[in-house]
Amino acid sequence: MNEIRFPENFVWGAATAAFQIEGAAQEDGRGASIWDTFCRTPGKVYAGHTGDVACDHYHRYSDDVALMAELGLQAYRFSVAWPRIQPDGTGPVNPRGLDFYDRLVDTLIARGIDPIVTLYHWDLPQTLQDRGGWLNRETAEHFAEYAAAVHTRLGDRVRTWTTLNEPWCSSYLGYGNGVHAPGQQDPAAAFTAIHHLLLGHGLAAGALRAAGVQVVGITLNPTDVQPADPTSADDAEAVRLVDGMHNRIFLDPLLKGGYPDDMLAHVARYVDPATFIRDEDEKTIAAPIELLGINYYSPTYVAWRPGAAGDDKYPGTEGRVHFLPATGPVTDMGWLIEADGLTRLLERLGRDYPGVPLMITENGAAFADRPRYDPSVDDGEVRDPDRIAYLDGHLRAAHTALARGVDLRGYLVWSLLDNFEWAEGYRKRFGIIHVDYLTQRRTPKASARWYQEVIARNGL
Repeated sequence: MNEIRFPENFVWGAATAAFQIEGAAQEDGRGASIWDTFCRTPGKVYAGHTGDVACDHYHRYSDDVALMAELGLQAYRFSVAWPRIQPDGTGPVNPRGLDFYDRLVDTLIARGIDPIVTLYHWDLPQTLQDRGGWLNRETAEHFAEYAAAVHTRLGDRVRTWTTLNEPWCSSYLGYGNGVHAPGQQDPAAAFTAIHHLLLGHGLAAGALRAAGVQVVGITLNPTDVQPADPTSADDAEAVRLVDGMHNRIFLDPLLKGGYPDDMLAHVARYVDPATFIRDEDEKTIAAPIELLGINYYSPTYVAWRPGAAGDDKYPGTEGRVHFLPATGPVTDMGWLIEADGLTRLLERLGRDYPGVPLMITENGAAFADRPRYDPSVDDGEVRDPDRIAYLDGHLRAAHTALARGVDLRGYLVWSLLDNFEWAEGYRKRFGIIHVDYLTQRRTPKASARWYQEVIARNGL
């Protein structure tokens, strides 16, 4: 393939999430999260796996940062565990929880790595869930207070702050079909949660702005929705519906000042939006941001087909929308590999929502490492050619979007480490660094060394 180069100021990094790597679930005053509870609910997480130990990053963060520096990472996106800071989600701040992130940030900066903070990556304090979670408007207000508390400790060193990670997952998967914590199954609840999550973003963004933060953002997981038949008006209607629920219901209030009319009408099939949307809410949600994080893994193909099963992640698609199964190469998650979808998505975002810089805050793939790493017999290298091919293709797709004028500022690989993959437990590996969960030994995979070279040359 042709060699390509990225802009001189392009940011290269990696991303993780607190619950997936930290462990130390009951140390230093940390409270329980909805994921602690979910893991202990029979049948919800593969093989009963929990995040109690995970990658033990809480104790091994210094070694992990040393690995980041060895790879040449310029930025590291991590999330703060709300239950570490406020064990009950409200009230006094737990200084020992903040101490950990204080040490982490100092260690990153000492290694020349820019810390990017995500304030919420799904680990809601269980006490708040007991009061309704994201169905309770007060949770959005508490989130803003928590954001301000974290900034008070870290704001002198952290420049880039993102509020939420993938509110699509928190709402539809957590409250709609129940495959994620807290495990509720109610479309009306999913739509209510969407609004309160976005309100929480707006309130937190306002609190951060008032504290002097210059770069405030949010991370979404928009998908590239495509029709099975580009010439079909019916399939175009399927695209409109699914794109509305996955993309526009988040992007429009954030970047255009209000929810799209067709989505408000769709929501009204399940719950009256007036029961949770108040005057001035949309203005709060639309607070200016300086960065939109994009998590991309796979496109979505749909067709309009009366009687189709639909997908319970998208309430209202049953009996109307057929979601096409993958017909090409897939990852270990069964997700279609199509790098061109990233180019299309980035171009669409640049066209429909101009003026907001973008960063790919997650992109990567789960594959079964070949050969499976066994330090007693292996040569010390974890070979993952499929992951390298995936990353190479998607970086080239991102570069194509850049060349076409998209304001893309950086790329963060998902994930730095193999980790707890939510309902899949530890059986799916996304990391560029292999983790032996019995010994906690870290071994950079071939993809890590490949990525190290990409960063060093600023290109492919």
